[in-house]
Amino acid sequence: MVDTRLKADRNVDAGTQVVTVAVLGAGSRGRAYGAWVAAHPERARVVMVAEPDPTRRQAFAALHAIPPEKCFESWEECLASGGRADAVLVCLQDAYHVQPTLQALDRGFHVLLEKPMALSEDECRLIADAADKSGRIFGVCHVLRYTPYTRHLRDLLAKGAVGEIVSIEHLEPVGWWHHAHSYVRGSWSHTATSAPMLLAKGCHDLDWLQYLVGDRILRVSSFGRNTHFTSSQAPAGAALRCLECPLQGECAYSATRIYLDGYADGDPLVWPRDVLTSVPTRQAITESLARGPYGRCVYHCHNDVVDHQVVAAEFAGGATGTFTMTAFTPKEDRKTRIFGTQGYLDGDGHRIRHVDFRTGEDQWFTVNAPGPMDAGGGHAGGDAGLMDAFVAAVAADDQSSLSSNAGESLSSHLVVFAAERARQLGTVEHVGH
Repeated sequence: MVDTRLKADRNVDAGTQVVTVAVLGAGSRGRAYGAWVAAHPERARVVMVAEPDPTRRQAFAALHAIPPEKCFESWEECLASGGRADAVLVCLQDAYHVQPTLQALDRGFHVLLEKPMALSEDECRLIADAADKSGRIFGVCHVLRYTPYTRHLRDLLAKGAVGEIVSIEHLEPVGWWHHAHSYVRGSWSHTATSAPMLLAKGCHDLDWLQYLVGDRILRVSSFGRNTHFTSSQAPAGAALRCLECPLQGECAYSATRIYLDGYADGDPLVWPRDVLTSVPTRQAITESLARGPYGRCVYHCHNDVVDHQVVAAEFAGGATGTFTMTAFTPKEDRKTRIFGTQGYLDGDGHRIRHVDFRTGEDQWFTVNAPGPMDAGGGHAGGDAGLMDAFVAAVAADDQSSLSSNAGESLSSHLVVFAAERARQLGTVEHVGH
């Protein structure tokens, strides 16, 4: 039998292992994690890539100096090639996480898996079970855990800043144009082909709430629906595509305003424009809007994911929490309030207010985030923090370098599935194990 496993290529220099990585999917997330690797050649190196889009594949290969024989159109070809790497980064679309993850673990790779783990509870359990049995380093990209802001909040909580946590209130202000881009026009607009929005977007937050509180969620209820982005809400005279629409100058969700305003030929193609095209010109963006999904009227996209949702949660220790996810905000960082027996914390991703009930002291802390809390800004240091932790874990063969394991990631996903059942059925749902 031929062993098609990608055997580890261990480069040791002065006692430090350079971790070699195969990237499955060179879209936004694959490029983001790859950029960290490129910036840290003393710690990691991308040696293989699988990406069906030839332009993206070639650009990614050029950045990382990957030879043509190590570039593949599909993840299947990559994993079956017999190439050498320590770890696999699974950065494919949500619906294509299960088989590459299972095969990578079975063939002896360490795995970093983009969230969500999978689109069903059974598939998530399958991945978590395989990760546990494999003995490999395994992480899910819950990047919120790895930001300087999160670290500061957890330090305050560990020092007893609020005493015992009684309740927590958390807001995810998705942003009107971001929602239109990703969840109306984009890849996460239809539950059947992607995921419920709470899974695609909110699994970050529910994982983060359990991480902050230090306790698992036992019961949830939830409410939400798609209120605004429907054909019944279309203004009179709206065209099916923005470039043809007489209302584009006054529409909040106009694709011409979102993607073309402020852009000049030769400017860098940063998110979300880089999703439309790899050619840095206004003409290329305009042509994409004329033909592709991102130029459609938001009221005629036939999307079915929610544009707002509220989750109420009860933690195992008795604390309660609420999570609100809504499109109808500016694109801002998450906002969190933590209510405790001895104090209060209020944070917005950059500043944290602490009121100490014992002394009456009211003070503010400023966190120096290295960028905004979005994909284009590296999730305020979360992308870099995650990659730093994962590479350290692989180099030391020590899962504890990551802040979560397969079981903890499964736990947060189970909260999402329970909340979706609660929203659809109008019930209070118990979260499984």
